[in-house]
Amino acid sequence: MIALQGVSVGYRLVEERRRSFQAHVINYIKGRRVKRQTLWALRDISLEIGLGDSLGIIGPNGAGKSTLLKVVSGVIKPAEGRVNVGGKAAPLIELAAGFDDELTGRENIFLNASILGFSRRDIEQRFDRIVDFSELRDFIDTPLKNYSSGMTARLAFSVATEVDPDILIIDEVLAVGDAHFRQKSKERIREFKDRGVIILFVSHDMEQVRSLCNKVLWLDHGRTRMQGGPEEVIAEYEKEVTGDGAVRAFR
Repeated sequence: MIALQGVSVGYRLVEERRRSFQAHVINYIKGRRVKRQTLWALRDISLEIGLGDSLGIIGPNGAGKSTLLKVVSGVIKPAEGRVNVGGKAAPLIELAAGFDDELTGRENIFLNASILGFSRRDIEQRFDRIVDFSELRDFIDTPLKNYSSGMTARLAFSVATEVDPDILIIDEVLAVGDAHFRQKSKERIREFKDRGVIILFVSHDMEQVRSLCNKVLWLDHGRTRMQGGPEEVIAEYEKEVTGDGAVRAFR
């Protein structure tokens, strides 16, 4: 289960920019204080997600979607509120994180899987499944720097989804690769869903959200705009998009 209560994430910004060391000294001598403001990426977010739920998180760029995923993943600690995450989470946020361009695909599988907590024996047992799913066997001993971005994403997705998580956290990863691989990726995610894994899914593709999620959270300027069933929330979101031509972005 995932429970967030009154969660806020803020970043301190300096309003006045120092142009020189001399200006800094003068302001210090005169006792002028640098003005600061807090930019809230998330503000007072509360939600509960239970076993078998798939939550789609929608909203414009900068609305706080990826920040929310990072809070649930434990990458970011909230400034306010409580976060309770029960179970092992597999975040598919920055797929190529932990990969080394100078190493081969084979070496990167062992490197990345070890970061995810696999023993060498576990990786050896899963190696063929990872390679077969990625469809990169002909390139597996080629340095990653010679891979296209799509090939790298395919390899990373194949490694990351070999885990057996209680919670799967996905940030736009279904937008990478060709149509064939995107379909394979959707099917793998549906397998997790059928096993009762909790899924948090960020996407700008409303059809994907409809097909994968039974709940939707609409974020706007870091705040909850609406929560509910996919059809209801997406209909209101799309109404606003088509109503003024563009959904307002969080600044």
